[in-house]
Order: sequence, then C-alpha cells, then structure tokens
Amino acid sequence: HGPCYCDQACARTLDCCHDYAEACPVIPCAVSQWSVWSGCAEPCKTTYRVRRRHIIQEARNGGEACPPLEERAGCVEYWTRQGTECKQSLIPASITTGGFGKARKKRAAADGNERAGYCVEFQLVAITPGCLHSHHSYTHWMQYLREGHTVCVECQHPALDSRSLHCYGDGSGSKKNQLLHWQAVGNPQCKGTWKRIRQLDTCSCPSVHSFLFI
Repeated sequence: HGPCYCDQACARTLDCCHDYAEACPVIPCAVSQWSVWSGCAEPCKTTYRVRRRHIIQEARNGGEACPPLEERAGCVEYWTRQGTECKQSLIPASITTGGFGKARKKRAAADGNERAGYCVEFQLVAITPGCLHSHHSYTHWMQYLREGHTVCVECQHPALDSRSLHCYGDGSGSKKNQLLHWQAVGNPQCKGTWKRIRQLDTCSCPSVHSFLFI
C-alpha cells in the first residue's frame, strides 16, 4: 500500500519494500591496500611524498562512506635526479657538545692545521623526545636542549669542507625562517629542527647551549 523504500531509514519509519533484506543490503565502501610511498615531489626541498589507494566497491544503500584515498608525508631528498648532492642548507647538521672542542683544537694545533672557523646561531624549533632518554655519560648534554632556545654551533677547521669552506648542515644559502634539520651524535633518537639566525665570524659561544658541527 503506497510507495516503499530501499534505505536504512525505512527500517525506522516502517516503509521498507517487502524484499528489502534481499534487494537492499547495506554495502560499505571497500578500498584497496595502500600503494608504496612515492619519492619526494621535488629533490633538494622540504616537500612531501604520496601514497594512494583506490575504490574496489562503492558504498550502497547507506553503507559506510569511503575513507581518504591519498595520504601525504613530509620528506626531504638530499640528492638531485642526476645524482649530485643538494646544496648544504638541506643537509642535516650533525652536532655534539662544545666540550669536545678543546681537544679537537689541540690536535689541529699540533698538526699545524689550526685555521679560524666561525659560529652559527640557531633557534631550536622542534626536539624529539629521544633527547631526554640519553643515559650514557657522553649524551647527558642532550637533555638540556629546549624548544625555543637559541644555541650556538661552532664550525672548527677539522669539520670544514675543503671545497666550500663550510661545515655541513650550517644552513648557508637557506632562506629566512627555513626549517633546517639537525642530528645529535651518539643518539640516533635525538634530532629535530631549527632556524638559522646569523653567522658569527668571531666565536663567543656561551658554555651552555654551545655545540660543534661534526
């Protein structure tokens, strides 16, 4: 008597068609497995990679809608498509505590190779929780890293690249406020991002928050 319906609401309003259970089952959307991650969208830039999946079965009769079919994740590639190394601003800086600097300078002076270096100031933006879980004596310095603090990193002669005369990861050539990456030596779980503030040709790094490029 009167029209009948083929949707989920009809079960509440009691106007389903007589063959509703057979002809109108609720079918949720079904999707495939994720594809493998793509490479970075562009080399030598902080950009993204993509993975996708496709619809196997569209939702019908009020079934659950399809989930997102694309995901993106941040990534950086340090080599161009031609296999050459990207500019230094994208290479993660490897750092250690400034306490190792005196011994390094003594060795350089003994070899007659001591040459003036420089320092770079950075503002710490992000720090992984792994920095707080450094239990070895040589990694205690990582526990004092704090987001928002300004740190001073010295580029000494032994770490200078002979061609560019810069330390890898010093952020030279980076844009203002560009996020750069750093990695603490001795603890792979301690890393993060910072922004380059300025380069100092005359180093006067304080004893606290003083680090070395490796």
